[in-house]
Amino acid sequence: MREWHFNLVLDAPLTPEQSDALDWSDRFNDGRIGLAEAPGYSRFICIFTAESLTDAVAEALSFFEDLPGVLVSGVELDALALANNGMTTPAVLPAEPTPSGAAGLSPS
Repeated sequence: MREWHFNLVLDAPLTPEQSDALDWSDRFNDGRIGLAEAPGYSRFICIFTAESLTDAVAEALSFFEDLPGVLVSGVELDALALANNGMTTPAVLPAEPTPSGAAGLSPS
């Protein structure tokens, strides 16, 4: 088992009713999941312990049974989450333009 870091992105900000339900939910107040909101930005920052990232995301998604009408539109692994999950790489090949104008990788 290990800790997995990720964000659950919402399709819309929480309504006042959903925010109230969140405040009273024991599941959302155990320190593993927290709401981050700003204009045009609504997501839950998650840190879950599980065998795999898939298991951690599935457990976090199960919390939303307590918040009717809240739709998670995506799972995000930002630079910090990638680093915390040990999923970063030391080098990335830059994309180079191809004759057709589409980006491609140059052969080594």
